[in-house]
Amino acid sequence: MWEFDDKKYFFLLIIVVLLALLLVGYLLWQKRVQKQFASAKALDVLAPNRSKNKPIIKACIYLFALALITIALVNPKIGTRIETVKRQGIDIVFILDVSKSMLAEDMAPNRLAKTKQLVTQIINNLGSDRIGIVGYAATAFPMLPITTDYYAAKMYLQSMNTDMVSSQGTDFEDAIRVASNYFDNPQTSKLMILISDGEDHGEDMSNAVSIAKEKGIKIISIGVGTEKGGPIPIKSPKGLEYKKDWDGNTVITKMNPETLNYIATETGGKYYYGENTQEVVTWIKNDLEQIEKTDFESQQIAEFQSQFQWFLILAFLLLFIDAFILERKTKWMQKLNLFNEKDK
Repeated sequence: MWEFDDKKYFFLLIIVVLLALLLVGYLLWQKRVQKQFASAKALDVLAPNRSKNKPIIKACIYLFALALITIALVNPKIGTRIETVKRQGIDIVFILDVSKSMLAEDMAPNRLAKTKQLVTQIINNLGSDRIGIVGYAATAFPMLPITTDYYAAKMYLQSMNTDMVSSQGTDFEDAIRVASNYFDNPQTSKLMILISDGEDHGEDMSNAVSIAKEKGIKIISIGVGTEKGGPIPIKSPKGLEYKKDWDGNTVITKMNPETLNYIATETGGKYYYGENTQEVVTWIKNDLEQIEKTDFESQQIAEFQSQFQWFLILAFLLLFIDAFILERKTKWMQKLNLFNEKDK
């Protein structure tokens, strides 16, 4: 099984092809000019040691070496063996509020951007835990299933925005219900990290807590925004405006820490205010160390080994040989007569 580490370098092969075409064009031009200057017999008399084929051989060696170096940059890899890998950690699902209120700028640069910053830093400090992402507003939707691919998680995280859910509002119950379905192994320790401004438009908060309790899920909640609140910026044909109510008054969205604290404490978790990213990351890191780690199921993975070194060795070997190939005729090459050159 093959894979390529950095495919972008393949474009350099286009340069090799262009150089090869230039070489062919140059040889044709050279042959035409030489015929104008003198006949083949006259050239052999004027330059008896001139080799017709060695310059071509040297040019081909350079081109082939350049092609090999390009392949080395791409770094082909071969899957050489299958090995069993065991991971130890916990299952963590991030529940992220993507309602319009998260655009409020009372926490710089805005609540949603702060949320992404917090999650990114938390992921950077994880070990071998499995993570998933759920987004929600008036309804919840699965964003990223449970995985150990932190790079993919960060990609999905950055793509989240407030236009992903058409119906606006904030329903914690639906968000926790969807997130609870992520936990596919009843033996693992389960944790949800809920990040929101705390505004809830669901009917009953106790239902959300009951769902987590029944499945043994602990929830850590993080509040973003301020209790003073701020307006919600919206885009319009006139430019940047702020959301207004039916009476034409500017809507002020305020963080509700009581809701977030209730969800966390009722499930055995903790509530943190998310203003200082580093502090929150440190607190959560300490909390994770207190949670019992479990062994995940063994996974069969193919381990790929780099093969670039062989292409580099061959390229440098060709260049080394090229240094000893002279462009004039040599006695030993004449004896070999590889190209059926006739002695004049």
